[in-house]
Amino acid sequence: MPAMPLELVHDADLTLRNTLALPARTRLLATLHSTADALALAADPALSAERRFILGGGSNLVLCGDFDGLMLAPSIRGRRLAGEDAEAWFVHAGAGENWHDFVQWTLAQGWAGLENLSLIPGTVGAAPIQNIGAYGLEVAERLAEVEAIDLARGETRRFPVADCRFGYRDSVFKQEGWHLDGRFLITGVTFRLPRKWAPLTRYADVERELAACGTATPNARDVANAIVAIRQRKLPDPAQVPNAGSFFQNPVIDAVQAASLQALYPSIPLYPQADGRAKLAAGWLIEQAGWKGRNLGPVGMYEQQALVLVNRGHARGADVLALARAVQADVLTRFGVTLQPEPIYLGMA
Repeated sequence: MPAMPLELVHDADLTLRNTLALPARTRLLATLHSTADALALAADPALSAERRFILGGGSNLVLCGDFDGLMLAPSIRGRRLAGEDAEAWFVHAGAGENWHDFVQWTLAQGWAGLENLSLIPGTVGAAPIQNIGAYGLEVAERLAEVEAIDLARGETRRFPVADCRFGYRDSVFKQEGWHLDGRFLITGVTFRLPRKWAPLTRYADVERELAACGTATPNARDVANAIVAIRQRKLPDPAQVPNAGSFFQNPVIDAVQAASLQALYPSIPLYPQADGRAKLAAGWLIEQAGWKGRNLGPVGMYEQQALVLVNRGHARGADVLALARAVQADVLTRFGVTLQPEPIYLGMA
């Protein structure tokens, strides 16, 4: 059977392809349904010369203007048990799979391990780039291998977990700038889900939710349900209130600064890190700086969770940047802490 031509759209509207619902367009948009599509793109001299950006679910993106180049939208599907041994199941998913749906599917198969990452928006292929994490778990702790196409060489490349250089909301894909220039297109991810499983419930919100449900010895589904309930209470549905989830990273500071802040603010949440530093709760800092539920033009920080920046209606990328910078400035002035945005800013002049 002859190969199908690439699905290529000129002057594509991106408003519905980013969860902040910011208006923008891209000169070219290619939807990739298979690794063959990715290899065909790499072999096309005209397309391979284009400036590229890889667009996942658009949940970690601030569109600051139009994109003069080629956006790649991986839509590679499929999920399966790739193998198993005495210690773990190895589960593979295509890059275009919806993350939350994939997590729920693993639980339905009886493979625990990803439940703390329930209801995080986005796709499987985007998860390792950001090293997504929540409620005491990062995806790096469950990842075995990332499969990608080197679009410069037209070759398949595999990244074992040790080669991914994971850090807090960080990976080799970000460190090398590949998430911005589209050098590597992630086509699939294999996860290592342990047979010997124990619930991660040390976060107070999770403990309270399980206690409210009368669950003393939770299974993986119980933990997932608790986290879904918490996130639904705290975080707006992008379909109803456009947003990009948690907008700022939780800052990590040294022990001296942590002790100083704790002396000034005894109630400040501090999470000790293995290297002696401490992680702060960005949402707490933003709320104390007076931004919870406060708007600046058509955007604001959500009234139920100060860490979430929301589009109140008809916002543009410049509005998002103005609010983000105002929040950063106030937190820095009050606490001496610099907040780093989680989303990618794309299309800035």
